[in-house]
Amino acid sequence: MNDDLVKAKEILLKGGVICYPTDTIWGLGCDACNAEAVSKIYAIKKRSDNKSMLILLDHEYRLDQYVKEVPDIVRQLIEVNDSPMTIIYDGAKNLASNLIASDGSIGIRITSDPFCKRLIELIRRPLVSTSANISGTPAPRYFKEINEEILNLADYVVKWRQDDNTPAKASSILRTGYNGEINILRK
Repeated sequence: MNDDLVKAKEILLKGGVICYPTDTIWGLGCDACNAEAVSKIYAIKKRSDNKSMLILLDHEYRLDQYVKEVPDIVRQLIEVNDSPMTIIYDGAKNLASNLIASDGSIGIRITSDPFCKRLIELIRRPLVSTSANISGTPAPRYFKEINEEILNLADYVVKWRQDDNTPAKASSILRTGYNGEINILRK
């Protein structure tokens, strides 16, 4: 895992795109503050840039750097949650503008994956996380399901966990508002 961390950090800090395992499915990622890198992911996925992507953070306390307000109920929910959960927040800030949805929101998941946590610590920035697939095709549940075109277009493909054939699934998705209301979008 350490060699992958060193190489992935180098690629990300140069504005590149990686293909990597997360606490859910395999993903494509880049520095979430680098608009050019974000554009590369949209191009690789053949995805319209009006469909925003989520970001991963290593710790809950970093939320305040990237959203204007985090309702207390959301902090409590994150504290007791024991499975991958993406929360869509209003008022995104300090991120690449082409990553933020047209309504100003951003999806964020606090990752529990050790590789992702360490990589985010090393680059000191949030990491884009979107499924490693061409838009409109099924998301890969494990490495062997990733389309060769995706693998060839990524600047680096992480080796760690490539042999793990445990089918993964996407996170739950919740949306929060400034008043603390929470809506479940995907369980």
